[in-house]
Amino acid sequence: MNALAFADPTFESQAAFRRIMRALSAPGTILACGQALAPPAPLARAAAAALLTLADFETPLWIAPSFPAAVGDYLAFHSGAPRAAAPDKAAFALVDLSADGLDLARFASGTAEYPDRSTTIVAQAASLEAGPRLRLAGPGIKGEATLALSPLPVDFVAQWAANRAGFPLGVDLIFVADDRLAALPRSTAIIEGAR
Repeated sequence: MNALAFADPTFESQAAFRRIMRALSAPGTILACGQALAPPAPLARAAAAALLTLADFETPLWIAPSFPAAVGDYLAFHSGAPRAAAPDKAAFALVDLSADGLDLARFASGTAEYPDRSTTIVAQAASLEAGPRLRLAGPGIKGEATLALSPLPVDFVAQWAANRAGFPLGVDLIFVADDRLAALPRSTAIIEGAR
């Protein structure tokens, strides 16, 4: 395994965890994460940091088929996460918005008894600032925030509204581009669509 993971796993994964939690608690905030990682292409450094921090031997990981085997091998070796057979069986999922698109309904949304048994999707984008602007509102946002994903799936706003309508069930999203990430928890609303 030539691709580099955390040099100091304890310290660096704690730092990444704090950034991920900050992104989830302040939707739309873009934070640097995973700058020192060198995962196999085309895996973004922030995606590697998020999955190496959050996934473990108890959390099945589904990886979209657009990613080469080297990405799955890297994540399995460094996290110990087993591969999920299908998106709806995954605790975590990795998709590339350019190659795979995004269909939120394919992933686990939890159950009434266990809403936390939903999928957290790490969605790799080309940019978090150069796409259609999404206006966000909800917990953790004073007034409103924005996120400008590229590429943005054409029906994303409608998909997100359906996801949010089932709250407290639903998926959570961590968007990544290179060594930056932003989060969209299921409690966040997109207001007036994309501009």
